[in-house]
Amino acid sequence: MRIFRHRVLFLTALLAAIASSAWAQPAAPQAPGGRPTICGVPVGPPATLPPADSGPVVYLLAPCFSAQGNVSTVEPQTYLYYIQLRPSQPSQNVWIPYDEKAEQTMLDDFKRLWATNFLTDLSIEVTDYFFSNGVVGKLVAYHMEERERVKIVNYEGTKQIDRAKIDEQLRARSIELRLDSFLDRGVIRRIEGVLREMMAEKGFTNAEVKHTITAVAGGPKLVNVTFNIGEGPKLKIRDIEFIGNSAKSDRTLVKKMKDNKARSRIPVWGWFSRGGTYKADKFEMDADLVQAYYRQEGYVRAQIGNPEIVTLEDSTDSKTRYIQLRIPVTEGPRYRVGEFSVDGNTVVKSEALRPLFELQKGEWYNEKKIRDGLIKAREVYGAGGYMEFTGFPDLKPSDEPEENVPAALAAPPPPGPPSVDVTMRLQEGQQYFVNRITFVGNATTRDNVIRREMRLVEGAVFNTEALKYSVRRLNQLGYFEQINAQDQNAIKTEKTPGRDGNVDVTLTLKEQNRNQLTFGAGVSQYEGVFGQLAFQTANFLGRGESLTVSLMAGDRMQNYQLAFTEPFLFDRNITAGFDVYKRALQFIGYYTQKSTGGNIMMGFPVADFSRMFVSYAYEAVRMTDLNEAFLDPSCIFSDAGCSTVSLTDLSTISPDALESIRRNPFVFDSLLLGAGGRRTVSKIIPSFVHNTVDNPIFPNTGQRLTLSMDLAMLGGNTQYYKPRIEAVRLWRHTSRTSLGIRGQYEFIAPIRNTKTLPIFEKLYLGGEYSVRGFDIRSIGPSDPFTGLVLGGNKSLLLNGEYLFSIVSQVRLIFFYDAGQVADDHEPFALDKFRTSTGAEVRFFMPVLNVPFRLIFAANPQREGVLDNSLRPAKSFTFRFAVGSTF
Repeated sequence: MRIFRHRVLFLTALLAAIASSAWAQPAAPQAPGGRPTICGVPVGPPATLPPADSGPVVYLLAPCFSAQGNVSTVEPQTYLYYIQLRPSQPSQNVWIPYDEKAEQTMLDDFKRLWATNFLTDLSIEVTDYFFSNGVVGKLVAYHMEERERVKIVNYEGTKQIDRAKIDEQLRARSIELRLDSFLDRGVIRRIEGVLREMMAEKGFTNAEVKHTITAVAGGPKLVNVTFNIGEGPKLKIRDIEFIGNSAKSDRTLVKKMKDNKARSRIPVWGWFSRGGTYKADKFEMDADLVQAYYRQEGYVRAQIGNPEIVTLEDSTDSKTRYIQLRIPVTEGPRYRVGEFSVDGNTVVKSEALRPLFELQKGEWYNEKKIRDGLIKAREVYGAGGYMEFTGFPDLKPSDEPEENVPAALAAPPPPGPPSVDVTMRLQEGQQYFVNRITFVGNATTRDNVIRREMRLVEGAVFNTEALKYSVRRLNQLGYFEQINAQDQNAIKTEKTPGRDGNVDVTLTLKEQNRNQLTFGAGVSQYEGVFGQLAFQTANFLGRGESLTVSLMAGDRMQNYQLAFTEPFLFDRNITAGFDVYKRALQFIGYYTQKSTGGNIMMGFPVADFSRMFVSYAYEAVRMTDLNEAFLDPSCIFSDAGCSTVSLTDLSTISPDALESIRRNPFVFDSLLLGAGGRRTVSKIIPSFVHNTVDNPIFPNTGQRLTLSMDLAMLGGNTQYYKPRIEAVRLWRHTSRTSLGIRGQYEFIAPIRNTKTLPIFEKLYLGGEYSVRGFDIRSIGPSDPFTGLVLGGNKSLLLNGEYLFSIVSQVRLIFFYDAGQVADDHEPFALDKFRTSTGAEVRFFMPVLNVPFRLIFAANPQREGVLDNSLRPAKSFTFRFAVGSTF
């Protein structure tokens, strides 16, 4: 290891000079011709001489770099800035005396130069130059050797960790080794430590990390730093044995460990779980998990020791070493709860705190209840502004010897299992109030749009629970990237300078582009081949308003729509909006439905995350291109097959088919034949929505409950009622996975003058938003002769998803869908469920700002289901879609 040093020759000479009455100095170095030199450059006589009777003067000074070829990497002018000593100016007859003041200035120069951190060696040399009149001139040379500068940084010897990962880890730990920066040996040592940790995480606990520093051509003091990483054998855990445990089995304890586990004997699961690699840096965390489990079971004295690594064998290529971990355990006795008390609380009474911990006298001690109780207590205090609240359990086992009491005089422990008295030591801290709330990063979204979602108010108590609530509401908007309430970079809480008991809250937001401008063409199951020009935004002009303008034309669908929603009408928490549209949708093999209509909507809050909505909708529906199989089932058996007929002219229907259809009131009315192919629906729709789902695009937690009732009884020629209930629940399983389920039930029945519902109001399932593996409108009661789906009056849908977050906006989803539709007087039955299962890749397209989906589905229960081509549904299918199922 090189030793960094700086010379103090000048300081020694200075002390000697002060102690002596004479100003004796060594003679200046001589050039080959006999002339004095400074920094190797000959020194000539001055233009004018100093006064003959004057004392020593500062003749010349210069920074010298003789140790590095007389070339500096830093501009010499920079060093002259730190040198305050000034030389004489003979041409102007200005002579600077060399006295105690000059020597002090030189000493200060030395300190300033060394403090720049540019140098690895520094000395000041003062030599004499004798003028022709006998006066002594001082030649002051600042001898400097600069620190090496980094030109290139390389990492060699392994493919286990790449450069990007290394740079990411160094940034996370605020370690920098920038190009063209001064070489810092301390930084190099820290980088070596990071590399060893990264290799240990990969299982290379024996990895050797060294560095070499080599000079680089092109300039003085430029070096190449190369980190050489030797992998050594990778340690793989084949077996884990706990030594000293009797109450808990090895298998039980191994399950509590997170990172260090023996590789599963099931090959696929072993690869998936990434088990088997020994991670020494993570063992302490695993030991804490095992100890926490023991304390949760009442073993308050349990201790977990450091593992002994036993080598079992090496692989034939010596790259893998299989080991056994032998982990010592001291269990100790199991304790029951004795007395429980709370100490240190003055704001909240003990009677209110005691139930939060749920510990009962006589039951086995459970430290998890202590931790859960502290979380609840922190929430109680946080709601009151006590953000610094902390607490810990003070345990006193009954078998612990009393202090200052000899063992011979100590009372014997009571019979039976020992107990432990628990005293919660609380530190409430100071109460804080909100001074200012600031938002950073909202370049588009207006402050008032964000502030109206906040439940934390300036001037009020700093309610930490209100802050969490506010973060959830902001996440639900979907305007910003997910805000983590635990991320101190996203949510900064700082004490207000000069105002005791006040805090400033800063929320750093990263906006997402919620504007979707679409122009192009495509193909999908729902629209067929289509062209589209559309603009959609959920944050119009940063005001939080939703606007949709859509023009779509395709061979199976036409859609022209204008919709607008104002979430805060007149700056009050009232939602209002409207939607007008004209649509045509062709159900291949069935009919074409053309609709024109619109709706208006208002909503208002009824509770946290809960709103009531009331909508009025009016729609005029016309059906065309009817499949003749609806009218004459015998056509499907003819060689010519079935054709389509226009309902605008009933003369196109054969007399026999028309007479046959008149005798069937259901078909005659459901296909609108009696109304000339036209229906009008006028309805009011009250609904209730409770929604705590954390993100509208990529959710992880929360629940959504929707209750609605369509009441078509305000005019029109179609009257019915249709209740609908939908429940969605999401749980976070791990930091990268979540589980989601949905259940949905719908029912519809005609009322008043409507005896038979039109086919477009009947219920059906199928498609990427219900049962993913089947075509749209393919599940439901069908015509027994043709297989055409007529729809039912009740439906039941169940969806389950397990979601893996690969990166922030890419997910792999495993799903299982099941649904069935029944008609009047038909009950639901297990054997009538139609199911679909498979995997889906869902990713967000930044340009289009919508989630795209690639769906791979198998359909195990598909009996009787036909696709849109009236062929039996396939056992496996691939679909492309947008959005999400729920």
